Amino acid sequence: MMPRDPLQQALDGTAGGAPAQPARRGFLQEVAALGGLVLAAGLPGVAAADDEPKKYGADGMPHGWVDSPLVYVAITPDGTVAIVCHRSEMGQGVRTGLPMIVADELDADWKHVRVVQAPGDEERYGNQDTDGSRSTRHWFMPMRRCGAAARMMLESAAAARWGVPVSEVQARLHKVVHVRSGRTLSYGALAKAAAALPVPARDTLRLKTPDQFRYIGKGKTTLVDAQDIVHGRASYGYDTRLPGQLYAVMARPPVYGGKLRSHDASAALKVPGVLKVVTIDGMPAPPVFHPLGGVAVIATNTWAAIQGRKALVLDWEGGPNADYDSAAFRASLEQSARAAGPVVRQDGDYAAAAAGAARTLSAEYYIPHLAHASMEPPAAVARIKDGKCEVWGCFQSPQAARDNVAKRLELAPADVTVHVTLLGGGFGRKSKPDFGVEAALLSRAMDGRPVKVSWTRDDDLQHDYLHTVSVERLEAAVNEHGLPVGWLHRTVAPTILSTFNPTAEQEFPVELGMGVINVPFAIPAVRIENPPAKAHTRIGWFRSVSNIPHAFAVQSFVNELAVAAGRDAKDYLLDVIGPARKVSPELLSDHWNHGESPERYPVDTGRLRAVIERVASEAGWGRKLPPGHGLGIAAHYSFVTYVATIVEVAVDSKGVLSIPRVDIAVDCGAVINPDRVRSQMEGAAVMGIGAATLGEITFREGRVEQDNFHNYQVTRIEGAPRQTHVHIIGGDYADPLGGVGEPGVPPILPALCNAIFAATGKRIRSLPIRDQLAT
Repeated sequence: MMPRDPLQQALDGTAGGAPAQPARRGFLQEVAALGGLVLAAGLPGVAAADDEPKKYGADGMPHGWVDSPLVYVAITPDGTVAIVCHRSEMGQGVRTGLPMIVADELDADWKHVRVVQAPGDEERYGNQDTDGSRSTRHWFMPMRRCGAAARMMLESAAAARWGVPVSEVQARLHKVVHVRSGRTLSYGALAKAAAALPVPARDTLRLKTPDQFRYIGKGKTTLVDAQDIVHGRASYGYDTRLPGQLYAVMARPPVYGGKLRSHDASAALKVPGVLKVVTIDGMPAPPVFHPLGGVAVIATNTWAAIQGRKALVLDWEGGPNADYDSAAFRASLEQSARAAGPVVRQDGDYAAAAAGAARTLSAEYYIPHLAHASMEPPAAVARIKDGKCEVWGCFQSPQAARDNVAKRLELAPADVTVHVTLLGGGFGRKSKPDFGVEAALLSRAMDGRPVKVSWTRDDDLQHDYLHTVSVERLEAAVNEHGLPVGWLHRTVAPTILSTFNPTAEQEFPVELGMGVINVPFAIPAVRIENPPAKAHTRIGWFRSVSNIPHAFAVQSFVNELAVAAGRDAKDYLLDVIGPARKVSPELLSDHWNHGESPERYPVDTGRLRAVIERVASEAGWGRKLPPGHGLGIAAHYSFVTYVATIVEVAVDSKGVLSIPRVDIAVDCGAVINPDRVRSQMEGAAVMGIGAATLGEITFREGRVEQDNFHNYQVTRIEGAPRQTHVHIIGGDYADPLGGVGEPGVPPILPALCNAIFAATGKRIRSLPIRDQLAT
């Protein structure tokens, strides 16, 4: 059942575009049989001891990085180059981007490249968590070295065959050329000989110079999955079908922490197609990535399983969160935000600054829980045979799926194979593989038969790992010119850490380092406090995570200060940021810094100022607008990338909001795939607008009140920007890269609300906006 050959294990079941159905014979089996060039990954050293220097970036991630070409590249005699992608594709283009980097250094012809998906195996491939906007910034150099090493091995094989010095040969677009004679050999003809050569040492690799790049930075490489997606051939988690497969849905506790008191399955078992009803026990707190437990209905098809679930008679015990109520909880957060809390950053003396200020201003902002609501809800298929388990699913973190399935089934991780399909959106939800564990438990209950667990939209909304709810209270002491000389920010929100530690009630350094403690403002007295807040539901990371509430509050408040001072919002924001300078994150009490070195990644206010100036120029800041229109500006630093946004809104006489134009300037350092940068910023605009205008999950009596898109709305065409313009500020390929997938979201919300104020004079401090503009 499970492939034994390591190369086959990496690439079995995958054909040119999207991950293929498991029943197909894999392209890489052909490669192995043909004896093609097989190059694989090496790992860095084991985790550092306590007395070793702190590791940053890819070095600091579990299982590190890879750069030795041992399983990442395979070349068949006909010249087809297979390149492994070990990260999960969910629309961001990673299945194109990472292989494209390898192909460029390899000098492969992209027409002859096929991308294959790695299974979950970090011991072999290095870190596979597709989150944190890290894939390209952590893997750009390892993938370059991987391609360069493969190229040099092909060159050495050609030199040996011709009996000439390797200095006389050169790889050029899928063949190796003897420069002096003009003789050529194809990559396919050299693959077997190259495979027998040693991998070049890292310090001997000859990397291309940027002017030699064929694909990197050009923006002309189409997505490898594009045709399959457009024509319906792409395979997502929901599409997986195995011979003899059964189908299941689950009834889970409606209140987080609740338990099943009793159930009656007799009516469910009478539904045609229903085969069995199975209970799954939940795990004690903390939730981590465990299934919530409940009752599963297994049937010959999904419709029968859903009808069987409807027929169940269930009696649930509410548990400790049965009285969770969103309105009451908001009031408690507001109460906490209005009292002093633990100090997490202090520069100067805020109390003294406030006492000597011309005046003080304050404001309070609220953002509710948000659901991920990816277009494809979670889904997974599992089967067990001969003491080994295979799982197929839309996983952002396949290693986490492997480890959690192994633990729950009491198997060794080596006896679990996780196949990663395409993801129909992820946004952080699919980093939590509880749905894969459910499938494995149900396969075991059916004696190993393949079982598919499907989450309906109702399941997805009501049992999500939600984005946290928060209240942000800010106060500024301003001088006679209206500029802040003192800054107080209290941030109150249930923490993601509660998912791993049930006693955690304060934001931890990762969340605090997302735009609250690390605001790079030129203000002499800064005090940041973090009062406690208890979680009453599963809290998880969401696209941009805590940057969303922090940026909304900070950038909205700066705009309020500008209005109070009678200043232009853009000029005032630049004055608050202050002159161009590079600030160590540690001086801002940020010892996380997105996991990156504070020396390599200081907070650069010059770059922040530059994106503000660029977006203002491109958007025509200050231009005359029609009545009812307004421009709003915001800027934010996250995932070591700088983004500034200007939103133009129009609000009609009935309070109906439309968005004629959005401009986004982004500085993520050197750009690998410009098309993907633009796409990510365009998507961020739509997602940010949806979060600001519509997104809200509420609780009553411990239960989520929303159950589908009729009451948890997402942005539709009429609510999206009519035009979105993305302005990319490039960088040097020798400098560190920034993230792209998430940084575009945070400034959208405050820029939108600031624009609404400019158009209407109405200040939005509580999200979602919904009908707040109605007259």
